[in-house]
Amino acid sequence: MNNDEPRACSTIAYLLGTSVLRICGWKLAGGPPKANNMVIIAAPHTSNWDFILLISAAYSFRISINWLGKNTLFWRPLGYLLRFLGGIAVDRSTSNNMVQVLAAEIEHGEGINLVVPPAGTRSKTEYWKSGFYRIAEAAQIPIVCGYLDYEKKEAGLGPSFLPTDVNVDMNRLREFYGPITAKFPENKSRILLREESEVS
Repeated sequence: MNNDEPRACSTIAYLLGTSVLRICGWKLAGGPPKANNMVIIAAPHTSNWDFILLISAAYSFRISINWLGKNTLFWRPLGYLLRFLGGIAVDRSTSNNMVQVLAAEIEHGEGINLVVPPAGTRSKTEYWKSGFYRIAEAAQIPIVCGYLDYEKKEAGLGPSFLPTDVNVDMNRLREFYGPITAKFPENKSRILLREESEVS
């Protein structure tokens, strides 16, 4: 983990983010690590409100974020707004290796705080997608535990760590996210990678 600061958002974005959280009655907890590249987990993800609160929290931490979205969402003029908000268009119909592409962009870019919801959907899933882990592993950047706890009305950035051993790291994530309350708890996905299930 390096000693650089995360890429900062604008003052306008900061004021917007803090205003949204204040109006909604949410508080901040924790903070980003001293690194100019990171993968931020967005979990649990069960509601459309998660996106609004997540961006507001990131701006309140004074960091600028990036996130992945289907390229079909980036039509004009909406595409301009989505890119302004940090969106990166992804063509899921092709076989391009997104992990390597993003890892290379992180290595040669000016700093990226990539937010990834590992469940990949608001519905309950049996497995998390492993992309967040593989990107951090390939680029050797920290994984940050971003979360929204609806019971506490708390938006936070928890522990961060460099990926080392997938089983050890996933156990850490299960321990951290286990007590956190989603907006719709019945839709909270199981914190397990398919690779773990296949090995066990």
